[in-house]
Amino acid sequence: MAVIFKYLKGDRTIWLVILFFAIISTLVVFTSLGQIANDTTGGTSGKLLRHVFFIALGLIVVFFTHKIPYNYFSKLSVLLLWFSIILLVVTLGLNYATNEARRWLVLPFGFSIQTSDIAKIALIMYVARILSNYQEIKAGFKKVIFPLTIKVLLVCGLIFTQNLSTAILIFGSVLTLMFVGRVKWYNTFGLLLVIVLPTVMFVSIVLKSEEGSRFFTWKHRIERFMGISEDGNYMQADLSKNIIATAGVFGKGPGHNTVRYSLPHAYSDFIYAIIIEEYGLLGGLFVLLLYMILLFRAGVIVKQSPTHFGALLAFGLAITLVYQAFINMGVSVGILPITGQPLPLISWGGTSLIFTSMAIGMILSVSRGQTAELNRQ
Repeated sequence: MAVIFKYLKGDRTIWLVILFFAIISTLVVFTSLGQIANDTTGGTSGKLLRHVFFIALGLIVVFFTHKIPYNYFSKLSVLLLWFSIILLVVTLGLNYATNEARRWLVLPFGFSIQTSDIAKIALIMYVARILSNYQEIKAGFKKVIFPLTIKVLLVCGLIFTQNLSTAILIFGSVLTLMFVGRVKWYNTFGLLLVIVLPTVMFVSIVLKSEEGSRFFTWKHRIERFMGISEDGNYMQADLSKNIIATAGVFGKGPGHNTVRYSLPHAYSDFIYAIIIEEYGLLGGLFVLLLYMILLFRAGVIVKQSPTHFGALLAFGLAITLVYQAFINMGVSVGILPITGQPLPLISWGGTSLIFTSMAIGMILSVSRGQTAELNRQ
């Protein structure tokens, strides 16, 4: 173990958490691939090999990203933010839609990326940079908060029409980061006020939306979740709650889930339900504990970081991952409407897993920088 950690720098606990996530992801995705394996070529073994390939590639991304000095990410953040904004605009302009939503940018050789994944990381990097400058130069609203607000609204505005849950996730993470960054409460409150009017207008549009539009999809999901609609099409959420209710404390055992062929997104949106069915309440709590450990260790990194940027970057990326995990879990257990958010580091994924791995690598880069700083002292 000591030989391994000779090459894996930074917080060792986070490295162990990543290893647990990789093992859990491989096991659970394998047993939940029923529908996608039947509907596409390659079968279960082919799809599992694809997933294992991306897990291995993700670990490589974590390794090489954590080797980069974290202060480089501050310099990169501005360029990456504008690049992600361009990608979001291009994605909206293309006629490539999934479930009436334009989220994906198709690349050569059959690959595709969800451009909001890039924008999410880029914006957190940028906010950490701006707030670190705010700490150091003590500039006011005009020079720091207002330009930051414009960038946040631009990114979230480009995302929300096609991916509402991701826009809310990003905005919530930014607000939390502003709070941690000691932005004055009335500046943060002002940002919230800027959101109120567009939100009221948006809700009005959703309530009046007609069938066939993306807004109608949101309206239908909210009505089903609240029990207003009884059309019987809320199959995913109902099945998820039913299998969780029958799982028990220890579950039914690995591979003994009953809904991989009937739950459309068991390998992604509802994979937490599969975890609980197979490994019981204890398995579900263990996965939850892993995310809480990740957040706790990020808090330790924040406390020990010698720079404001490192602290804000590590915390911002960690809280975004944990918020996303909570959203996915909340959907699976029935306390949130369906959102389409995967479970970070566990759900079936390709490029989304790579971008999540990049975020973990940045957190470890900050931790690695702290270790190097302590060794010099």
